[in-house]
Amino acid sequence: MSTDPAPTGRRRRTPRPLRAGDETVFDEILALLGEQLGDSEPTQPAAHNARKVKVTVEYEPRRATVHDMAGDDGYALASRWFTRLLAQLAIAKSITKSELCVFLYVASGQTRGSGVTAYTQQQITDGLNEIAVLVDAPRITRSTVNRAIRSLCEYGWIDKLRNGAVQINVRLWFAGNSQEQQTVLTELQNLHGTDPQAFPNHVGPPVVADQLLLPVGDDKPAAPARKKRAG
Repeated sequence: MSTDPAPTGRRRRTPRPLRAGDETVFDEILALLGEQLGDSEPTQPAAHNARKVKVTVEYEPRRATVHDMAGDDGYALASRWFTRLLAQLAIAKSITKSELCVFLYVASGQTRGSGVTAYTQQQITDGLNEIAVLVDAPRITRSTVNRAIRSLCEYGWIDKLRNGAVQINVRLWFAGNSQEQQTVLTELQNLHGTDPQAFPNHVGPPVVADQLLLPVGDDKPAAPARKKRAG
């Protein structure tokens, strides 16, 4: 009677019989199970004449969310703090209606990436009066626009340029991305310096001067003193 040859290769361990009170046997059983679960079939190399299969994967590119803004003039980025301040100043009558309207008009007309509005004072006057002309309502005059621009320059919201254009304080209102804003801020710093009272660091009216530099928290900004102004 012939006997089978001894198996070649690695000899598998087998658990020894469990003896009562011998808890070390459990460790050997767990080690054996782990060894067996870790075994895998060797990977066979593909034959030289194996047929290759071409797989095509189709995917839909992720669409970026875009803003849906009214009108066809695009949109600008405004400081939320400053937007609230505008409303508070208007209610407290610390700025005139003319100053508010002139600023909003020139800020919305800035050339993207520059913070500059190339409107003349007459163009600002005509632009503000467009609806008033249609409904035969009271209109703003060019002299009133001129006074409002002088006040806005004192507040640090805008700055007049030599060519008649207006430079917006881009820390308050800016049409463009952050890189473009940093470029404009660097140019303004080279022109006006870094003093806290220099443009565009100073923000008025005087009753709220330097408040832009305060940290934004839960505390509400102090209400500006009531000041009656004409216009």
